Parts: sequence; structure tokens; C-alpha cells
Amino acid sequence: MGHITRRTFTRGAVGTAGAVASAAVTGAPAAAAGGAGDTERHRPVRQFRGVWIATVANTDWPSAPALPAERQRQELLDLLDVAVERRLNAVVLQVRPTADALWPSPYEPWAQYLSGTQGQDPGWDPLGTAVHEAHRRGLELHAWFNPYRIANHTDPSRLVATHPARLHPEWVVTYGGKLYYNPGLPEVRGFVQDAMLDAVRRYSVDAVHWDDYFYPYPVAGQVFDDDAAYARYGSGFPDRAAWRRDNTDRLVQEMAVRIKRTRPHTRFGISPFGVWRNRATDPLGSDTTAGVQTYDDLHADTRGWVRKEWIDYIVPQVYWNIGFPPADYAELVPWWAEVVSGTRVDLYVGEALYKVGVAGQPAAWQDQAELSRHLTFDRDYPQVRGNIFFSAKHVVADPLGAMSRVVADHYRTCVRPPR
Repeated sequence: MGHITRRTFTRGAVGTAGAVASAAVTGAPAAAAGGAGDTERHRPVRQFRGVWIATVANTDWPSAPALPAERQRQELLDLLDVAVERRLNAVVLQVRPTADALWPSPYEPWAQYLSGTQGQDPGWDPLGTAVHEAHRRGLELHAWFNPYRIANHTDPSRLVATHPARLHPEWVVTYGGKLYYNPGLPEVRGFVQDAMLDAVRRYSVDAVHWDDYFYPYPVAGQVFDDDAAYARYGSGFPDRAAWRRDNTDRLVQEMAVRIKRTRPHTRFGISPFGVWRNRATDPLGSDTTAGVQTYDDLHADTRGWVRKEWIDYIVPQVYWNIGFPPADYAELVPWWAEVVSGTRVDLYVGEALYKVGVAGQPAAWQDQAELSRHLTFDRDYPQVRGNIFFSAKHVVADPLGAMSRVVADHYRTCVRPPR
């Protein structure tokens, strides 16, 4: 089974709050057979209800590069307004998509997805605006960073001349048609932490959020060339895979400590690929047959981070339907619930709203009620404290009325997120 991640989405214009009026919550279908009618008994006191806003390649926002600053700002406010309309309580905004920044960073250039030109000041402060406007609406703002991705191409000369990757070419690895920072170099780990923590110092973000990209997903026939770093730093490890996992562990643990020192009330959350390891590989793994295993392929011990309580919350991307044989939603949610049991780590579940109504997806995704059934299923596991939907443009578009159905069945009243 090929892995499915956030890379697969095409661009789409972001609609305004007015454009969503026809799909407003008040017009959502009532709970029906096979759905999940809400009851007072089931309403949580606190529950995380989030949406990812992806900026890489202008996936969700801005709808296109080089829009006027006021148009960019208005599109962002429209997305926040839609989140409020859907009775969500948090937005997860991607603010460092490709070793760049959506705020005036002294470490990295302005993102090209704003002005169309990397390093060009867009004329306003998107992250500062997002924090202020989200909080004004009663929404949490989780700042989403990608630690190691530099560019979705392999030509360093296309980066702005002052880009750290051009100033330090020895930090860079070309792999799978992209440029990455080398996670095996201590100076790289220190630099990317410094770059991300600059945002934490400047803004009252409610959380630092990472997605599923650590070491890159495997590309057939290609090798991630970290030979020199392994020769220098890999002694004492049984193999390269163990050394790479240690590098990722160090990044997570060090960042966790530094976030709390910088802004004690800011949380740290990670949203990994939904499968840690298959049970056939490890008896502690899930009863799945996924083609990608985070522990082995991305060198990210996501289960270990939870058990060691290095993070405050985890959001596995359980981007499959109930009954999907290689990776069943009904298998993975209980598995993750057991992982967080006995820890102080909150579990939220990443939901594949983007699959609803898409041709070629399993038949379950042609059913308006599939996502609502997910949240009904989650009720049996008190460890599940919420859900995050990918992504914002699909929350706006409401394919098949699936998001409206979730709201009608599960989000009839507003609640605060867990703290």
C-alpha cells in the first residue's frame, strides 16, 4: 500500500466566508440512521476541533502567490470565520513550509507562497495577524513548522542568495527531487530549532506543531546520502537506522525542552503518519499491513515520544476509512488510545476530509456519513480528545456535505479545547 500524505493535494482557491453560506451549519442534515446523533450524555466538556491550513504550494492559503496583501489577509480571516461557523476551536497554520517563514524572521527568508518571490517582504505579518485574529475569535492558533524540508526542487540557485542552505551547502542533501537539511548534523538540528523558536518568542502561539516529515519518505531506487555525517557521528550505534532515529529523538526532546523554557504555556504536538509499525514487524505494532512504517522508514519513534511524554499531544494521520484492510481506522484508533493510556499526552485523530467524494478512493469515501461515523467510533475511547481535519479548503468546500454532517452530529455546541 502506498502511503498517503499531505503532498497529494492540488491547488484550489480558498472561498470566502460568504461563499460558505449555502453550506452553513444551520442547513446541515440532521442525524440519521447510520449517522451519529449527538446527545447531552455524549457532549464533552472539552474537545479539540481543529483544521489544518497548509501554505506549501499555496495548498489552502493564500489561494495564489503574489496576491495583494489585503487580499491575502482577507482570505486568512475568511478561513478563521469558517472555522468559527463550523464550531471548531483551533486552527493549525503552516508557518514554515520550506525552510522559510510567514513572519519577519532573522533566520530565514520570507516564504515565496506570499509574494511569489522568496525573501520578498509581503507587506504585512501573517503569523502575527493569525495569532491576534484567531484569539479574537476564540480560536487557538497552533503554529505548524516543517523541520527539514528546504525546497520542492533540487536547484539551490533558485533559493534566495542569503538562504542558509546556500550559505551552508554542506548542510544540504538532495533526495527524491527535493532539497533537505541533513538531520544527522548537530549544527542543523540547532539551527532549525533556533529558527522555529523565534516565532515562539515573538508570538503567543498556543502550540508548536510538526507534521509527518522527519527523514523523508522512501523513494524507490534512491539513497539519502548522509554517509559523511554517519561516519563522523554514528559510532556506538548498531546500524544507521538506529543512529537516524536517535537524531530524530534528539530533535524532538531538545525542542520540547526549549519550547517550555521560551514560553511555558505553549504546547508541543506532532502529527505523524498513522502507522508506527505493523504487528508483523513488531509485536507492539498495530494489526496493519501498511507499506510505510514511521519507525523504520521515517526514523521517527512516535510511540516512544508519547510513552516518554516528550510531547503534549499527538495527532496520528488516520487517513483511512473504517474497514480498510491494510490500515483500518477501527484498528488504529484503539491502538493509539492504548499508546497514550497512562501518559499525560493528549490524543487527537487526524481526519481525511480531503478524500470525501474523490474518484478512485474506496467506496466508504463516497458516503457523506463516513467521517461522522469516525467521531462516533471515537466516543468509545475516552483517550481520544478530539480531531483535526485536513484541510481548510475542504472544510470550506464541504464535499458531499460531509463536514456539515460532522457538525450537525457532533458539534452542536461550542466547547473549549483541552489544556
